[in-house]
Amino acid sequence: MEGGSNSDMKERMERQKGVNPKIEPFVPKKGYDPRELKSWAKRTGFVSTTFSGETERGGGHSRRDFDNGRDLNVSSNENVGFDLERGVNKTETVSPKIELDPILGRARNRGVEIEPISGSNDEGLRNGRGKGRGRGENLGRRTEMEPILRGHNEERKDARNENGNDGDSANGAVNGNGNGHIAQAATPVTEVPRKDDGNVDEEVGMGIYPDCEDPSYGGWHQSPRMKCGLRENPGVVPLMFYGLQHYLSLAGSLIFIPLITVPTMGGSDKDTADVVSTVLLVSGLTTILHSYFGTRLPLVQGSSFVYLAPALVIMNSEEYRNLADHKFRYIMRELQGAIIVGSIFQSFLGYSGLMSLFLRLVNPVVVAPTVAAVGLAFFSYGFPQAGSCVEISLPQILLILIFTLVPVSVMIIWAYAFFLTAGGAYNFKGCNPDIPNSNILIDACQKHANTMRHCRTDVSNAMRTAAWVRIPYPFQWGVPTFRLRTSIIMVIVSLVASIDSIGSYHSTAIRINLKPPTPGIVSRGIGLEGFCSVLAGLWGTGTGATTLTENVHTINATKVANRRAVQLGAVLLILFSFVGKIGAILASIPQALAAAVLCFTWALIVALGLSTLQYTTNASSRNIIIVGVSLFFGLSVPAYFQQYAPETGLILPGYLVPYAAASNGPVHTGNAQFNFAMNALLSLNMVVTLLVAFVLDNTVPGSRQERGVYAWSKAEDIMTDPSSLLDYSLPSRVARCFHWAKCVGT
Repeated sequence: MEGGSNSDMKERMERQKGVNPKIEPFVPKKGYDPRELKSWAKRTGFVSTTFSGETERGGGHSRRDFDNGRDLNVSSNENVGFDLERGVNKTETVSPKIELDPILGRARNRGVEIEPISGSNDEGLRNGRGKGRGRGENLGRRTEMEPILRGHNEERKDARNENGNDGDSANGAVNGNGNGHIAQAATPVTEVPRKDDGNVDEEVGMGIYPDCEDPSYGGWHQSPRMKCGLRENPGVVPLMFYGLQHYLSLAGSLIFIPLITVPTMGGSDKDTADVVSTVLLVSGLTTILHSYFGTRLPLVQGSSFVYLAPALVIMNSEEYRNLADHKFRYIMRELQGAIIVGSIFQSFLGYSGLMSLFLRLVNPVVVAPTVAAVGLAFFSYGFPQAGSCVEISLPQILLILIFTLVPVSVMIIWAYAFFLTAGGAYNFKGCNPDIPNSNILIDACQKHANTMRHCRTDVSNAMRTAAWVRIPYPFQWGVPTFRLRTSIIMVIVSLVASIDSIGSYHSTAIRINLKPPTPGIVSRGIGLEGFCSVLAGLWGTGTGATTLTENVHTINATKVANRRAVQLGAVLLILFSFVGKIGAILASIPQALAAAVLCFTWALIVALGLSTLQYTTNASSRNIIIVGVSLFFGLSVPAYFQQYAPETGLILPGYLVPYAAASNGPVHTGNAQFNFAMNALLSLNMVVTLLVAFVLDNTVPGSRQERGVYAWSKAEDIMTDPSSLLDYSLPSRVARCFHWAKCVGT
């Protein structure tokens, strides 16, 4: 082995003077030894980032690269340049300026320093582009260096054409005694700046590797399209504004679910206001927990529509239909018990590591129709309720579609409805405007009672009955009731909620240019969501607390993906929950206006669910058939079960009839509770869709690319670039407690 290069200090001084250091040739003492090669590279500071595929002009023989199992052509008569990362042969060597991050140990490219030896075959570079990739190749670095190398080779090619030589003379290698080439010092080369045009190499795949890497941190935490990235700190005032903007965009999910569930349970206006305040408190608490101990993505946790349909099924069971006294509390306590049991199962699924195994069977072809079915399940409630007051609902829907600003459009239409009410548009002769429900006793007012109840802004008396200060507390409705039939329902529904959250995690990560979460990180997020839903069951919100699917659209619309903004907004949400009058104001929103907003929200969930198919082969007939069959049977099978309860049409409103099949379904066994659970589950669109899609996707043959397997975060990539997942890392003190838990991605 020949002598090594100069010291680091001398090399740094030469760089400052514009003189490039010489790199001594690698001449092995004996047969190829990887350790000998690495030792030479360490002494000389040589790092090669060129690609394999160039052909040797001289003869050579083939050896096996024992480092990574790749074939390696080694010439015994000519000098060979090696790619130290992948162990492949080259006829040219490019040594860029490399600076190692002293903390993270990641190499940062600073431009080309050593000019490639002439005689390189540009065509060979292109042809070999896909041959010599190592198992741990960093695709982001390859994306950075490729335009630099290509532009540099083209400049040298043009220079050779002008000088009339073929690169084998002055700039070429000088032949020695046959044992190797002697590499001569190359002329200084001007650094080629890299353009940051906001584009991502399409070959990387679906835009998940951004071009705006922050070398000071090592993670991809800000998209160039975002106004406020994940870790930015623009100040308290902007963060408060961004946080409120984020939560107001999700108002349809946070406050409108109680407007559906509480009246269905027979609750009063005061009960509705109290449940709204409870939802605000639980949403704030669970969002903060998720931002610190979950996936740490800027996602809001709140009352999920996944739990709404099964909640309506339980509310409309036969034993509660004619119950008058304390109906609200009885139903709420049974919902609490069922949600707690299902959430404990979900938390165990995540923290035990079983979720990582389950993820192998859950692909975008399963996620897409399942999430879409969550929105399609409420088509019988949406416009039938909104159509009860078309002069309010239609303008509301149009404003949302035109401006996509839910809070602003709600305020405008709410003020419009107030002026209609104050102007006497809904005053009818002989009818009492203060008590619309009592008007059904008067024949002349029966046809106007429905309009008055849905259109007037002064129907609710929550503002008069709600307290100024009220702190929601656990078991405020009583001790939860645990029953086998409802517990089975919620255990299955927790699986649907987990699949819904999986799609939200990956979609959000891609939109904010983060590396997709690993199975361990997903398991950690699902486990924490189960714990958060337990809190929702203890406080009594009527539904579980999971990631809101609409959050993906909110990030796209607001261009805010900041963790601190979401946390600060959650704190404000908790403070608002202590003011009882705020819950009362929200509870007084006209039902037609709320239904109009929910029409848009549910349609958005359908669209977001189907958008998950972009990660698959869209033109695949296999995927088209699976999604189509899943959605069709997800709507048709529940319709079959729902026809077994015809007498409920005389007792329940028409939009609640589809959720009353559990008590009268076709499943009849010796166990009444099992009958109720099976009839209820098979009458839920999302459950049937999940079962059909899950079975078909895991039985019908298809390639991994065709299925869109969630294999975006490979173990090899994490080993070579672990800093890319630092945005998901737990706080240091918490991580110390879970360092042994490999299954939760600490």
